[in-house]
Amino acid sequence: MAQVFKKNDPKVITAWAFYDWANSVYNLIISTAIFPIFYIAKTSGTKKVINELEVDIVSFFGIEFVNTELYSYVYSASFFIVVLLVPILSGIADYSGTKKMFLKIFCYMGALACMSLYWFDPAYLEWGMLSIFVASIGFWSSIVFYNSFLLEIADKDQHDAISAKGFSLGYFGSVLLLVTILILSQFTEVMPIKVGFLLVGIWWVGFAQYTYYYLPNKSHYPTKAKRKNWITNGYRELIKVWKELQYYPKLRLFLASYFTYNTGVQTVMLLAVLFASKEIKWVPAEQNPVWWQTRETGLIVSIILIQLIAVAGAYALSSLSSRLGNIRTLMVATIVWVFCTILAYFITTPIQFYILAGLVGFVMGGTQSLSRSTYSKMLPPTNDHALYFSFFDVMEKVGLIIGPLLFGFLEGYFGSMRISVLMLMTFFVIGFLLLNMTRRIENKNEKIPLL
Repeated sequence: MAQVFKKNDPKVITAWAFYDWANSVYNLIISTAIFPIFYIAKTSGTKKVINELEVDIVSFFGIEFVNTELYSYVYSASFFIVVLLVPILSGIADYSGTKKMFLKIFCYMGALACMSLYWFDPAYLEWGMLSIFVASIGFWSSIVFYNSFLLEIADKDQHDAISAKGFSLGYFGSVLLLVTILILSQFTEVMPIKVGFLLVGIWWVGFAQYTYYYLPNKSHYPTKAKRKNWITNGYRELIKVWKELQYYPKLRLFLASYFTYNTGVQTVMLLAVLFASKEIKWVPAEQNPVWWQTRETGLIVSIILIQLIAVAGAYALSSLSSRLGNIRTLMVATIVWVFCTILAYFITTPIQFYILAGLVGFVMGGTQSLSRSTYSKMLPPTNDHALYFSFFDVMEKVGLIIGPLLFGFLEGYFGSMRISVLMLMTFFVIGFLLLNMTRRIENKNEKIPLL
């Protein structure tokens, strides 16, 4: 039986943050590191020339796509489903106090889909992409209900530190499992790499039990009276939040900025490995290169580098926010992101990519952590935590429909990802401008503390 819940309980806070440790293995191993490399290796072979560039083609329901183009589209489609689904479930959760139940459902769904990737076969590509599709829905839907617990478990003055703690645990845990899989599969050859997909699901479900033990089964806030049409309740509530935002110009502008720059951040996280695999001039193995010059080893090393530096970045930006304020710190982060996209357009060598990976890692963790805590601190007094975080996540996922979709379309049209990278830069530039507008609104209103 779960423990008696009380706000600001260190055990509950640690258990909440530990879900990052549990589920971040999906983000690193399935969507960022091992599976994208595995996918490219399995789907390479059939060639086609686009704009004088040779690309790898796959057939999906009889239609030809560039292999990484299809990958982008599948993720974009999964975010579209999340956008449609989460408002309904968040509405139910707010009326019934069952956020924890939905957190579990999507956790188990995502974990099982990850495990099914063990049987990925390009000859049955439609089934393999279905696994990716379902795993993405499970992960991102569970995050909605996970984030909505933050306001329930702790006061707002603790949110920056707690959010950073969660992301840091996630980075450490995911790197630990990644290194374990690499040692067992690449160095000792004890198991094939695809067994790692099974381990991701087991890790995710297993460590999530610690979170479930301490989080309250029911919201300690009063639940709402149930309505007849529960299917549309969530959408009605999102419209209600949209209307309420007119009374909170600071929050409205911050959401617009988050929608914009986070589209760039999440697209980078999803597709960075695919970009590096195709656009960086790795040294072929037959030329006996140094270990860090080869594609497979170099990509894994760069990903581990990003994850470890992201831990330091999350705490560094959290510390910087205590002096500059959250908004100004996020403005600094978006400037760094703009610089990263400019570098990405021009780089060609492994060492250049490692430098870029370090910069991306430093700013990635802090941007995510600080954005989540900034939003939670800006929320007006409300009991609708799942609803407001549902609105937050819906905006994020709409951006993630757009980001990978544009990225894949531009690659399919031009035959290169470098033009797609320039597209991402525009998201960060616009995000910076919107953050600056948010800061100016805060400065004009003396009653609102500067974030």
